Amino acid sequence: MYCVKELVESRGCLQSVPSNYVFPENHDDCIISEEETIPTIDYSLLTSGSPEQRSKVIHKLGIACREWGFFTVINHEVPKTLRDEMIKATEKFFDLSEEDKREYAGKKLFDPIRWGTSFNVKVDKTFFWRDYLKVQVHPQFNAPKNPPGFSEALEEYCKKNRELASELLKGISASLGLEESYLQKTLNVGSNSHQLLVINMYPPCPQPEVVMGLPPHSDHGLLTVLMQNGLGGLQVQHNGKWVPVNLPPDSFVVNVGDQMEIFSNGMYKSVVHRAVVNGKATRISIGTANGPPLDTVVSPAPELVDRQNRHAGYRGITYKQYMELQQSNHLDGKSCLTHVRI
Repeated sequence: MYCVKELVESRGCLQSVPSNYVFPENHDDCIISEEETIPTIDYSLLTSGSPEQRSKVIHKLGIACREWGFFTVINHEVPKTLRDEMIKATEKFFDLSEEDKREYAGKKLFDPIRWGTSFNVKVDKTFFWRDYLKVQVHPQFNAPKNPPGFSEALEEYCKKNRELASELLKGISASLGLEESYLQKTLNVGSNSHQLLVINMYPPCPQPEVVMGLPPHSDHGLLTVLMQNGLGGLQVQHNGKWVPVNLPPDSFVVNVGDQMEIFSNGMYKSVVHRAVVNGKATRISIGTANGPPLDTVVSPAPELVDRQNRHAGYRGITYKQYMELQQSNHLDGKSCLTHVRI
């Protein structure tokens, strides 16, 4: 099948979308709330603030994880020049000929590089208005050889993202009342941690109201760190409403994943979100899914179970098994977590 970009360009001035892209349950199923905004975390206070400032931002981080599962990160240490370079290199990759991109059309979940469309075309009943590039970037770094310079930008960007995620995980561990290093030590998050780069391209759509970029779902890792090319489209489910995420300039959006929900025994829950598209311009989002090594068994932290004075709510499962479970089925809310809830 065509990727969406080729579909749009091959049809000239596309007036309507093919029927296999028409999403049966769409944007009117839930109220959209423009009034609410996700919390904001000042990264500089977490890493360089006074003890009092750091304590306050850790407390705020805990509230964000508990009540929203999403937050904006400002004053981070990822240079604007590097972020701009990543966006430009990403655009050049998707501008390659379809023949060149097909070199990276991986067929297996853990192939080093996978370019494709929709979510899982083998099981998707309706196709999503999205092309993607997924790259396993840590502990072993991989990258497409084209376009020139893409690999270098990608490697530096992912390194900076791991550093950012590492500091956030320390703060989150502390916000749970644990030692800062507890989460990383327990789950072996460090030199062997797993990081997956996911780049999404959502071309302009002539009927954005009838398609979906990505359906409601939660993420599989511990933390996802995401930036975009200035165009909105991410919506977060909160208190029965969809809240659009409007990122301030030079910021990231970070969300709690399913592995964090399991580890925290449900104290911090992954949150359902979706991607909608527009009819005017191409939206690009660049996300890094940060998790433990693939062979790490993730289960509720014993200290948290004891403190809550209740049983573990989730059974242990390796991160690899969990990814296989989610990625081989339909993307459907938080349905994957039902397989590990006790």
